[in-house]
Amino acid sequence: MIPLHGPHYEDLSAGQVLPRQPSVAIDDGMAALYQSMVGERLPMTLDPAVFEAVSGRPGRLASPALVMHLSIGHSTTLTRRVIANLFYREVRFLRPVVVGQSIATTVTVAALADSRPKPGRPHRGKVLVDIETTADGEPAITYQRAPMLPQAGDEQPGHDDDLGTSPPLELASYAALVPADWDFAPLGPGTDWQPGDTVEDPCREVVDNALGLVRLTNNLALVHRDAAASPYPERLLYGAHVVGLAQASLSRALPGMATVVGWHGCDHTGPAFEQDVLSFRHTLLDATPAGSGRVFAVQVEGFAHRTAEPDHILDWTVMAAAP
Repeated sequence: MIPLHGPHYEDLSAGQVLPRQPSVAIDDGMAALYQSMVGERLPMTLDPAVFEAVSGRPGRLASPALVMHLSIGHSTTLTRRVIANLFYREVRFLRPVVVGQSIATTVTVAALADSRPKPGRPHRGKVLVDIETTADGEPAITYQRAPMLPQAGDEQPGHDDDLGTSPPLELASYAALVPADWDFAPLGPGTDWQPGDTVEDPCREVVDNALGLVRLTNNLALVHRDAAASPYPERLLYGAHVVGLAQASLSRALPGMATVVGWHGCDHTGPAFEQDVLSFRHTLLDATPAGSGRVFAVQVEGFAHRTAEPDHILDWTVMAAAP
């Protein structure tokens, strides 16, 4: 059993499966509340008629960012004491999730590596975690994340596992995740966005409802709830809150965006806080046909405007499906 005050780094071992958090059904109220927090423009999350026209089935798409938030929230059984999340890697949305489905998540420790000791600083360690999230019992998302956790004791356990690196981007493998029977025609004519071109979103975002999103998604990380647990003078914003706003920005930049089928990588390059003013820019890396539409590999960068020179806080490579 993992106690409420942990786990600490030395409590973990490779292959360990963490206790599951309660499963969560995504209902209309949750979808509406999330939409009010981020303001996405994904047609299939907003209008059941569009979802049915594209997918051929009744219902409404659950925002892939909301599903990911719930998955990450489930994974915080391991990261109550998290110092920082180093990366997300190889996020794959194996199937679309619709409003009404129930989300559950399994969290498994894959590897551990002691951090380099520093004089005057308590020991800490890096943990590579395998995560699988299901929708109504069927696999829906798989990925890895790498939190840094503190130690409670004075002696390092001596872990030195290889946490690996991200494989090269293979866009075709993400294109295979787009449902072959989707008809993208109802989403419009698409875009002539060319690889290498950058779109600056002029719509800047003020971060609010930080605690609301943490609670909505059952995120247990103390650093996002209590300034006393933060390495900064205030609560640290939950990093994927920035990603949710970034996905909303991408939905403005990419006409007819249907859904997200993967994250090739996601690095939080700087901290964010409630009431920060954020901006996003989107650079198309590549695109490839996928069914009747395309998959776009986009590098999304986020900036916090606190002084005259904005701080770079997000580097996210996302795979979006669109006409």
